[in-house]
Amino acid sequence: MTAIRRSTICLLTVAIWADGATAQETFDFDVGQYQKTPFEWNGYLELRPERAWLDEDAALAQIQFSGGAVPATRDRVNGALELSGLYRHGIATAQATLHSSGSTGDGETSGETRLYEGFVTLQPDSGTRLEAGKRALRWGKGYAFNPLGFVERPKDPNDPDLSREGFVMLGANLVKSFDGPLSTLSFTPLLVPTTGGLNDDFGESGHLNPAAKLSMLYRDTDIDLLVLGEGARSLRYGASFSRNLAPNVEIHGEWARITDQARLVLDDGGQRIEEGDIDRYLVGLRYLTERETTWIAEYYHDGGGYRETETRDLFRSVHDAHQRPPASGQAAPAVAPVAALARPNPMRDYLYLRVSQKEPFDILYLTPSITLIQNLDDASRSISPELTYTGIDNLELRLRAFVLSGDRLSEFGEKPNQRRVELRARYYW
Repeated sequence: MTAIRRSTICLLTVAIWADGATAQETFDFDVGQYQKTPFEWNGYLELRPERAWLDEDAALAQIQFSGGAVPATRDRVNGALELSGLYRHGIATAQATLHSSGSTGDGETSGETRLYEGFVTLQPDSGTRLEAGKRALRWGKGYAFNPLGFVERPKDPNDPDLSREGFVMLGANLVKSFDGPLSTLSFTPLLVPTTGGLNDDFGESGHLNPAAKLSMLYRDTDIDLLVLGEGARSLRYGASFSRNLAPNVEIHGEWARITDQARLVLDDGGQRIEEGDIDRYLVGLRYLTERETTWIAEYYHDGGGYRETETRDLFRSVHDAHQRPPASGQAAPAVAPVAALARPNPMRDYLYLRVSQKEPFDILYLTPSITLIQNLDDASRSISPELTYTGIDNLELRLRAFVLSGDRLSEFGEKPNQRRVELRARYYW
């Protein structure tokens, strides 16, 4: 072997050894880099200017402006700041979410700061968790509606992903895994007390309000059984399910029975309270196409909602009172129940449809969407097109419009706003 060959072999040997040493250094696994830190926090800052075009003849506009002149347009600037953090120590974790919001326009400014969540969790093992404090739960499988939201505040179908304020509660979660068709079983008991100034807006004071959820994964189907015991609210119970029919197709449903549900109605004798058991339910579908178009559809029924004939009578009474003001000292008989029609989905049957397309025509970071909320009782509707852009680090921009349509005396035909446009800029960290 010549000197040149020996030198070449030596050089190759050194190069291979050096490359192996470098590879070892590159792929060295440091467990410490992947351990959870004791403290984490995040949040967002939001600015949302908007303009609304009002309907001066709408019943809810006449109530909102107390018989005065209804302006043609209304401009407002809304803002929000949300901070969330958690601290871990041993088996304990403390979490909190603080939400502050404000609005200005028409010479009026308002704002408030509320603790959305603030609770402590103890987890002695992977299958046991204990919690105490203010907690915002997400019960049920629905996207836009939540008939099983027994211990949570209702969703806004126009923005179902928004964070919501929770209730003070004491709870636990026990999880067990099995081999067989029933692979997972979990039980979540709760107490939601309305005593000592806690949960004043949950209902009547002086009750512990026990609730529970039993969840299971049976043959790839998620099933929940839920109950809220009688107390500050009437007894209510129900069930939900979700299942993937294919990797890109999911179906879900919810059903709830609410006993002794009270409802304010108006008849020839004036206002009265009507009580009875009602059912609320929904069935929904999510579908993701090969072109990354997402379809979400839900049908929702509320057995305690207003019937079409009732809403027409209520709206008509407001118009009559506006044209012929009542005598001095006599209140317009329909104002209280009509105010209830201002809440989201006050009637019985709705269709929700949302379609979004990720990065159409290869336009990066852009997602156009359109949302339809159709009142199936009176054929009125809300259509909301939007554009979302996320091409700037930690910043989300969303431009959205609301177009309401319907005959006079229908739900969306009597809303104060005919159209509304908003631009939301939200910075995350």
